[in-house]
Amino acid sequence: MLTFARAFAQRTCRAPQCTRPLATDASTVRVQLRSLLRETAQPVAVLTALMDPNIPHKTASSPRFHGATLSSFSSISMDPHPLVAFSLRIPSRMATSLTSAHTTASSPAHLVVNILSERQARAAVCFSRADLYPEPFASVPHTLTEEGLPVLDECVGAMSCRLVAASWPLHDLQTLAGEGKDERAVWEGEGVASELFIAEVVRVERTSLPEGEELRPLLYHRRTYATTRPIESDPGAKPLS
Repeated sequence: MLTFARAFAQRTCRAPQCTRPLATDASTVRVQLRSLLRETAQPVAVLTALMDPNIPHKTASSPRFHGATLSSFSSISMDPHPLVAFSLRIPSRMATSLTSAHTTASSPAHLVVNILSERQARAAVCFSRADLYPEPFASVPHTLTEEGLPVLDECVGAMSCRLVAASWPLHDLQTLAGEGKDERAVWEGEGVASELFIAEVVRVERTSLPEGEELRPLLYHRRTYATTRPIESDPGAKPLS
């Protein structure tokens, strides 16, 4: 006799709406995950920092600064420490610069995360295509923080941050699991690898926005830039606090 659980599973899986089995191989999961995330709107942020002085810079109008549009950024903690996290593809000049800043710089802040507004779609492109825009700071207006790091004009907000530790190699699951290897595994697979950075927010920066004016955030949705708009909600529904 079938157990209740097996009988229930057989009965429910005969239904037309029964969900297909989940994929388990990594390549299929990656394709499905990308497809899913395209349907969710992601905030667009640009990371700004000082360029590692050991990195050669061909055009030198602003060689000290470096910026990169983030494809993955999130606030991960408020208490007891305000923390944010982001990942960077490797190898990259930004990852190298941040690693250098963490090991050598005594500054209170290593980087600035700029949360872009609906007016800054062009800035997002400039900081994501170094091949087309080798000097993005020459065309994107900005001011400097106390530590001399760029804050982009007209962003929704910006935060100065200090790295709390070295980066974590996301291709090396054994290191992430804390299995005590002496050296990180070198990525030799297909595609690109990424490293995870965690930083503490040390200061929320003032932005150059006229008093009383509000900006909507810049979002990335279905491979294009978008923004928000209010929707009519159930009068009885209460927003999350």
